[in-house]
Amino acid sequence: MLCPSRAGLKFVRKFDAERRLRLIWTPAAWRDGLFDLPPRKRVLRAYGWLFRRYPILVTTESTSVRLRDDPRFNSNLIRIRHGVGDAATRLDDERIRAFDLSLVGGEKDKKRLIASGLATEENCIVTGYAKFELVGTPARVFTDEKPIALYNPHCRPDLSSWFDQGEELVRQMEQTAGWNLIVAPHVKLQGGPEIRSASANILIDRGSSLSIDMSYTSAASVYIGDGSSQVYEFLMRPRPCIFVNAHRVEWQDNDQYAHFGLGQVIDDPSQLPEALARAEALQSHYEPLQRRAMDASIDRGPVPPSKRQADAILEFAGTSSRKSASLPTPSAAVCNAPQQEKEVHIRSRAEHGRHQPTAAA
Repeated sequence: MLCPSRAGLKFVRKFDAERRLRLIWTPAAWRDGLFDLPPRKRVLRAYGWLFRRYPILVTTESTSVRLRDDPRFNSNLIRIRHGVGDAATRLDDERIRAFDLSLVGGEKDKKRLIASGLATEENCIVTGYAKFELVGTPARVFTDEKPIALYNPHCRPDLSSWFDQGEELVRQMEQTAGWNLIVAPHVKLQGGPEIRSASANILIDRGSSLSIDMSYTSAASVYIGDGSSQVYEFLMRPRPCIFVNAHRVEWQDNDQYAHFGLGQVIDDPSQLPEALARAEALQSHYEPLQRRAMDASIDRGPVPPSKRQADAILEFAGTSSRKSASLPTPSAAVCNAPQQEKEVHIRSRAEHGRHQPTAAA
């Protein structure tokens, strides 16, 4: 596994107690945090010599298609979609078409990608949602036993309630007796109000591992959101949802906002206390809808998603017409690299393992 952040590699290792993964640090800037990463384009430029030596690259983002701008790059690209959200599917992202194989969580995404011309029946495979395999016991976030609401706004301003209504939503929760609130915006959210609270029932987390390892979605009793796909992680167990329609979009019959049909929708933060008060009573209406949406979004068959993903990648590797035995191994790539790049790569090997992988992720 290649990663430009040592913090990222440390996070991955937390789920690899048997140390089966061979981790390679590919630094491209002084930025080295879990969420404060070097720009992707800089990483691609700095390590193009290495990436093109792997027969297959597996990634969860779309920027890697820029590797195809290099005429020497002839590797296969496989994309594992991270998240199963509605508004963030980006059916206008033409880069997805450049991937040789797309692995998605459920039939919903597969049908949408095919209908948009971004994938075909043959190169888009449903493999489930591997992140669900990592869910543990819900974290204890507050010392009392009050129910927890999770406010999880999206990072994109056109989808997010954070920029215009985030502060007022927090102030409403400060005054709502009987509830705790976790404020955990999307970790890529930048800008907007710098919201703080001294209230004992408010926890604001602008970016930690708890924001991405499902600790908060597991601990919460109610989800408050807008466009984030984390709503489907929350609905691993059906529970009440409240959606903030800060932009007053016409969401009915709009696939980008299909999740708005899985809970109450409010337009103004002043409506939040009342929505929380009736959330449990309304859940019997929404739960069947939530279960149907989850069945379409995430295939939860008997085979673990991680195995389904691995099997799909291995099958693709065995049948790919682009696969070439003439490609040098990654170790050979190091030998042929510019001296400065070679030194960085060898140093990363010393920190994260002696052996090189034969495929990169």
